[in-house]
Amino acid sequence: MNINRIVYKTGYFAGIAAFGFTVAYCVVQLMQVVQITHFPIDEILIYSTSLGIVIPFILEMLAFHYVTPLEKKFWTHAAIIFAIMYAVFVTANYVVQLTTVIPMKLRGEAEKVRILDQTPHSLFWDFDALGYFFMGLSTLAGIPALAKRGFQKWVRLSFIANALVTPLIMFVYFYPNYSEKILALGYPWAITAPLSMLMLALMFRREINAGY
Repeated sequence: MNINRIVYKTGYFAGIAAFGFTVAYCVVQLMQVVQITHFPIDEILIYSTSLGIVIPFILEMLAFHYVTPLEKKFWTHAAIIFAIMYAVFVTANYVVQLTTVIPMKLRGEAEKVRILDQTPHSLFWDFDALGYFFMGLSTLAGIPALAKRGFQKWVRLSFIANALVTPLIMFVYFYPNYSEKILALGYPWAITAPLSMLMLALMFRREINAGY
């Protein structure tokens, strides 16, 4: 099989997986906000779906780098670096929450791991914030690698939209007084993040259909 075809197919399926996990995360986050789910199910679903985004997102951006012309690879290389930085911060957070914090809470020993709990303005809250900051930077860095015509134009626009939402996400995380009203400012991310992943995946799919 042509190596480019393998890369395009990997990028496509990884992108669809990243899109699916991101949508799932947004759904379970909304379910928590409207109090359809409660502890521990809400936290397990939120952290597990969030963790599910990580590897597919990295593979999608890696495929993006490999199919980008040499003269534009600087930008996709930067996008991969930022994607890895995103992965390191959020993986550290979600694994700690799922394997340490939640089990300790269920045993009634939450106080022993209070410093590890992701609560507003805690250590792992900041880890989460930095993770999504670097995800936004990853899409920002990828913009110059995309053409301003054809289907790539639409992928480019989705990347621009997601990059523009990143400051809102940072405001939500770092505003001194967290509330659900403040959280609402970050809701556009629920559209722009999965859209950028989906559009890039569809770009790969078009290339596969074109004969790669």
